[in-house]
Amino acid sequence: MRKLEGKTVVVTGGGGGIGGATCRRFAAEGARVAVLDLSLEAALKVADEIHEKGGQALALRCDITNREEVETALQQAQAQLGPVDVLVNNAGWDVFRPFTKTEPAQWDKLIAINLTGALHMHHAVLPGMVERKRGRIINIASDAARVGSSGEAVYAACKGGLVAFSKTIAREHARHGITVNVVCPGPTDTALFAEYKEGAGNPEKLLEAFQRSIPLGRIGQPDDLPGAIVFFASDDANYITGQVLSVSGGLTMAG
Repeated sequence: MRKLEGKTVVVTGGGGGIGGATCRRFAAEGARVAVLDLSLEAALKVADEIHEKGGQALALRCDITNREEVETALQQAQAQLGPVDVLVNNAGWDVFRPFTKTEPAQWDKLIAINLTGALHMHHAVLPGMVERKRGRIINIASDAARVGSSGEAVYAACKGGLVAFSKTIAREHARHGITVNVVCPGPTDTALFAEYKEGAGNPEKLLEAFQRSIPLGRIGQPDDLPGAIVFFASDDANYITGQVLSVSGGLTMAG
């Protein structure tokens, strides 16, 4: 990808499956990576892997639902790595059950992590990008936002909101040289998907059903996502903003 070397990239949920793979890919492209995660241990593991391969990374604990923690983490990241050039909002959480069997406290947590957390990150990062007249934001939503997903009503609502928010921010800040795009993973072999399978009662049967329904014939792997994410962050995507790309093996083909 063009011109990622020396860029400062912030990835939320950077200690997880997709987040970790994304951090490692950015580092391999020469970027300086701030690995933000609720689990410092997970963030440190990813940062250590990057360091072992000669890359630059900083592990930071950050609860994105807490604005003060967001501000503190970004201050530390920018003090050590430089101004934020790229923000990847990847952190997420889900509850897998029919809507009528969920509780308001779960809605609050889902909204706080999947939507409000991303709003905190945008609100904290955008002023600096506006001042510098450049920036790339890539939001990780879900195909649940595009086509719905049984058992994920509130999660889908949050991700749908993130898609709409991304398009609006893309319009508001295009004149500042900032692009905002969305990547929507389909079923991907992460810890979150493992919880989803367990919640289904028959994990193996569910896995087989997904594999049959995906045209490419397999569940996605974390390493299937970074290519699309890094592309949107690169100069190859200079003229792309407000767009939504599914990475789902063809499970969804929404226009």
